Amino acid sequence: MSISVRVVENNHHYTPAKTPMQHATAVTFRFAGPHDANAIRTIEFEAGQRFLSVDMAGIADAPPMDLELVERKIAAREIIVAVAADATCAGFVMFEPQPTRIYVQELDVLTSHAGQRIGAALIEQVAQIARAQRLTQLILSTFREVPWNAPYYRRLGFRDIEEAELDAALIARRDAHIARGLDESKRVFMRRDLA
Repeated sequence: MSISVRVVENNHHYTPAKTPMQHATAVTFRFAGPHDANAIRTIEFEAGQRFLSVDMAGIADAPPMDLELVERKIAAREIIVAVAADATCAGFVMFEPQPTRIYVQELDVLTSHAGQRIGAALIEQVAQIARAQRLTQLILSTFREVPWNAPYYRRLGFRDIEEAELDAALIARRDAHIARGLDESKRVFMRRDLA
């Protein structure tokens, strides 16, 4: 999980696709609204609890994002939520548009909705935004060995970015992670090129 804020104007003509999932539950996607802020924070906190299973209590003990941050990202149209058939907010992706790419800041899905490919569909929503803006990549930073982090993203078409490939913006982001206490030796930047 990495949080960094830089609000950049979005393409406000994009409408997330309402994609039904392959399982019994139909899930739709939309930009988050102000009424979703607390649900987003709850989902993030619950997702953090999974890190207890890999002896990363520091992540699990972290408080959810500040409400003000979530509200700013919602206002900037930089959070997409997955909404289950029962109107439950089942997951979200938070992202940051950059000049040539989109940085995926956070992707979380409720454990009650795991296994429905909601995370993959949320990433695809961001990819659609990037393509609509003629951006060429999705970028993220995640834990290298945690099963639902880097190994998961590799299955979604991301590849590791080698140290020598890091640009100034990613080096600055890595330095900010270190300043916040994240162990960057356990983390990796990843990218997915968009056709």
